[in-house]
Amino acid sequence: MNSTYSPAESSALPSQLPGASEATPQRSLVIGRRGYFHGRNAFDWIFAALVLVGAGFAFSRYHASMDVYEKGILAGAAPALIALGWFWRPLRPLCLIVGAASLFAIQLYLRQTDDFGADLAAADKVFFLKYMLSSQSAILWMSVLVWMSTLFYWLGFFQKAGGHSAAEAIGTRLAWGAVGMALIGTMVRWFESHQIAPDIGHIPVSNLYEVFVLFTWLTTLMYLYYEQRFATRALGAYVMLVVSAAVGFLLWYTVAREAHEIQPLVPALQSWWMKIHVPANFIGYGSFAMAAMVALATLLKTATPRALAIGLIGVPVGLVAVLLAFRFGANVSPELAAGLNGWAGKMAGVAVFLAASVALRGPLTARLPALSTLDDLAYKAIALGFAFFTIATILGAFWAAEAWGGYWSWDPKETWALIVWLNYAAWLHMRLMKGLRGVVSAWWALIGLLVTTFAFLGVNMFLSGLHSYGTL
Repeated sequence: MNSTYSPAESSALPSQLPGASEATPQRSLVIGRRGYFHGRNAFDWIFAALVLVGAGFAFSRYHASMDVYEKGILAGAAPALIALGWFWRPLRPLCLIVGAASLFAIQLYLRQTDDFGADLAAADKVFFLKYMLSSQSAILWMSVLVWMSTLFYWLGFFQKAGGHSAAEAIGTRLAWGAVGMALIGTMVRWFESHQIAPDIGHIPVSNLYEVFVLFTWLTTLMYLYYEQRFATRALGAYVMLVVSAAVGFLLWYTVAREAHEIQPLVPALQSWWMKIHVPANFIGYGSFAMAAMVALATLLKTATPRALAIGLIGVPVGLVAVLLAFRFGANVSPELAAGLNGWAGKMAGVAVFLAASVALRGPLTARLPALSTLDDLAYKAIALGFAFFTIATILGAFWAAEAWGGYWSWDPKETWALIVWLNYAAWLHMRLMKGLRGVVSAWWALIGLLVTTFAFLGVNMFLSGLHSYGTL
């Protein structure tokens, strides 16, 4: 049972409010908890109705192509989306805009038909598809908006400390635009895959190209929630930096491998488990990446210059040395040698960037929130990521039993996923049981990003196994 006051009285008793006197009658307390539906405004209910109508439309049109699991996912997705929109109101216009734009793009495709369904060549003929709403165009817009958002967030550091930063406000709006275009690209790509052939259509989370898009919008959206929750935009530069790196890899991968082309699923991926395992996994990856960038901000704000030089600059330099040693000391294929050279160059660029960050730590940390806020945000991000990563690992075991006949096979990807899980389980244990805080906690979270990145990409580069669906 909770006692509740009106909003104006939330911080004081009636007799303590301005203007109150001894003659002021005491107000009685309202005993009880307000219902979940109490206080919902008209737009809340309009949003809920539109979501239900959209779910009903999707079911009426595509139920013949759904199995019982997919119908269950659709039935659960509608109330979940409504609850999320009621919990965090900015999601409501985002969902409505993405839905309207996606339906508009689909309608533009349906005006052009071939022997099977929509003519995908319309993506190069119809103005709005060619320049904005085809999946590839929308994802390219996402990429541009992510980089522009990162730039404006960083420009915000060089405005007056403590004051309102117009550049950071622009960065926030651009980040929302990037999320919107990513979701439109994802929805339209899903439709496009079904127009190639009946047995090719699938949710776009099946290869490296598609999951990098997923990582981009999930991580950005999670950051935008915490930005509003903690009322600070100063961390946007740090978090959007890792998102920009993901976009850079996505564009390189698109050019180098033509990865944007929609491909049929391999047999092991033709499962409804993929629809829930992969998104849960990437909520974990995105949360861990965000926590690592918050940890970077914490270290720039608190660590000694010597520790920063050894850790932030020495680690990527050491990785360059390891990559080059492996490149010239082992008998590797020309393709792997080229990849190692490329990653050595990227790590060298990271070292240069971190050295510049250490040199400019004054302006780069002047607008950051208090250390307690940074610590709390990192904890919440890791706790969220750990929960979803645990769910994803359990779902992956069930999927493996269905696809390969066993829950666990010590495949390299599975082994490294377990290492990631143990790393963050230990981090949470040390925080909750031993009170781990501050610089040690931040270093651990930052190193955790290296472990996670190797589990995600390094396994694909250097190892092989049952999960080698997205080779580099």
